[in-house]
Amino acid sequence: MIADKARLIHARKIERVSGCRLSDRAFHGNMLEALNGEVNLDLLDGRTRDQILAFLEDFVRCGCKKSPHCGCPERRFARTLLELREEGLDHRQISQTLAGEYGIEIFPADILSYLEESVHLLEAVTEIAALKGRKALAEKAAVHIEAIER
Repeated sequence: MIADKARLIHARKIERVSGCRLSDRAFHGNMLEALNGEVNLDLLDGRTRDQILAFLEDFVRCGCKKSPHCGCPERRFARTLLELREEGLDHRQISQTLAGEYGIEIFPADILSYLEESVHLLEAVTEIAALKGRKALAEKAAVHIEAIER
């Protein structure tokens, strides 16, 4: 999954503040747990704190009982990549946006691979929906394909 490729730029700062060893992967369980309550964010510099708060708000916070291990953060991250692409950003710009807004580092090539894989999955959805007579679903998938490929 694409979320496994995302790393937090400020992982070592967070590790120092938390006092325990943490993965630098943004969506790793121990990092999510640390950010979800164990780390005093006030001990971080302003920019880092703002990026972490944006990361928590946009990806981690949800109402699930198993949060942050419910899968919502990873799904939200994947959806955000698609939305940024549909807004017209290319894979390099998406990488830069994630670094600037959330302190997430992800290689543009990984984003490009994810977008290509998403198009292939949507093409399959389009074909199956057409076979099953679900015209609206097929059209919706086709719209997303077009937005991702432009």
